[in-house]
Amino acid sequence: MSQGDALAEGPDGRLRCSWSVGSDDYVSYHDLEWGRPQLADAGIFEHLALESFQSGLSWAVVLRKRAAFRSAFHEWVPSDVAAFGPADVERLLLDPGIVRNRRKIEAVIHNAARAVDLIEQEGSLASLFWRFRPQEWAPPRSLSDILPYAPPSEALTAELRRRGFRFLGPTTVHAHMQATGLLNDHVVGCCVYEAVEREQVEAARRMRSA
Repeated sequence: MSQGDALAEGPDGRLRCSWSVGSDDYVSYHDLEWGRPQLADAGIFEHLALESFQSGLSWAVVLRKRAAFRSAFHEWVPSDVAAFGPADVERLLLDPGIVRNRRKIEAVIHNAARAVDLIEQEGSLASLFWRFRPQEWAPPRSLSDILPYAPPSEALTAELRRRGFRFLGPTTVHAHMQATGLLNDHVVGCCVYEAVEREQVEAARRMRSA
């Protein structure tokens, strides 16, 4: 598959990853967030939870509901979500602003408790997650270069499962790594590829020296 299949002009005429040009929400998410390093506990947990909710759905659905998710899940502060009980589950199941799936809701609450444990052990979620950023990552030049999962995401999935996280497979974790700056899967030639790469390298340097 050629690079031309992987890049498309956005509304401003600049080349972007082709998946991102279908709507203004996608363009904004692609340009400003996808692949930008995320180091905050709430941000890392939010993406992990949203990737779980997205399973089987379009990411566009999740983006449209993002503000409602943040309100319903207390801005994704792991300790707050970990304290949710049965009444909160029923509250969430009645909230039309979010994805109302009992299994996913209960898994996210469970994972919040595991995230709290991890923060207590490691100091932050970033301390663990950024260990799994590969030192070498071949930049994608076509759609076929962008994989559903790879050894780094398989390794992080195994570690999270060992620590008790659930409802997370390598595809979900891979998407999380792409979104939060652990992998740069912007296609070479994308208008933000180089900026994202610089930010990821700097964030990795900061994490190594922390």
